[in-house]
Amino acid sequence: MTVKSFSRGHPIYYYNKQWLYQDDNTLVSIERPCTKCGNMPTVEGYDSCLGKIENVSSICCGHGVERSYYKN
Repeated sequence: MTVKSFSRGHPIYYYNKQWLYQDDNTLVSIERPCTKCGNMPTVEGYDSCLGKIENVSSICCGHGVERSYYKN
């Protein structure tokens, strides 16, 4: 069984204790831009299109793959 997910809209999978991009098997630790807006994350790691939003513990733009969400 292979565990699959997304990283900023890019399909990824877990194999041999590592997360890899599905298209070329490179490590997910190598950042890629968002598939929706085309921007890299901020230095702090936030979605570039959203930035830092006060009083929110978790937020995601959805990257064109999922619905956006936020949690207080």
